[in-house]
Amino acid sequence: MPLGGAAVATDPAQVARLWEANAPAWTALSRAGGDIYRDHLNTPAFLRLLPPVAGLRGLDIGCGEATNTRAVAALGARLTALDIAPSFLRAAAASEAADPRGIRFVQGSALALPFPDASFDFATAFMCLMDVPRPEAALAEAARILRPGGFLQFSILHPCFAMPGRRVLRDTAGHAYAIEFRAAESPDGAIETWRFSGVAPELRDAHPPFQVPRFDRSLAWWINAIGATDLRLEAAEEPVADPDTAARVPTVADTRIAPLFLILRARKPGP
Repeated sequence: MPLGGAAVATDPAQVARLWEANAPAWTALSRAGGDIYRDHLNTPAFLRLLPPVAGLRGLDIGCGEATNTRAVAALGARLTALDIAPSFLRAAAASEAADPRGIRFVQGSALALPFPDASFDFATAFMCLMDVPRPEAALAEAARILRPGGFLQFSILHPCFAMPGRRVLRDTAGHAYAIEFRAAESPDGAIETWRFSGVAPELRDAHPPFQVPRFDRSLAWWINAIGATDLRLEAAEEPVADPDTAARVPTVADTRIAPLFLILRARKPGP
């Protein structure tokens, strides 16, 4: 539920403060089922595209409260998870303590990963890189920590169809019938204010709205940024709700008109 976006964040420290402020509400509301697009569309598509990871050492960049990290760990990966927000890491560690999956948590930035070169067999980044200042530096860092033959798979808001001006048009029954794309000023580091709409209003309104920085780039930019590293693009997915999912979860039916997310996988050359 977008509420607006006028302020600008360009400093990585400011971005870190925004995510630390978002973390308690984000954790509570996403775990209450508010992140509908993640749970019913984006994460299932991401996991379907993910190559086998059992026994591999992986890094989850921007792990948040670790719902997605835990889903990858359940596939048999040996995971380290990194986030810039201490409150997210505390929530993630509490889940790990209650139901251990062998995940190690580290505080740090995607712009300067605190690991040696070639430390991991693969890396994931669920819906985080478009919120990072200088995402090209984050891609270079991900490439650096991969061993030869390793891969990075990440999801982002779709560069073509998820600009700040996107508005879903729904009929009186709440069914999406069109998506409006309006010209919208989106300076580098625009801060969007919004809430999850998939939880009960009394729970949603008990928390402040999120202040989310976004650093919009074009599709061509992302392709070129991957090409500027030593990674090679090997797979892409634009998750779209199938008819059954759209009927069961009408909120995500708008993706049948235009996708909201893009998932990319790139691999480091090697044996």
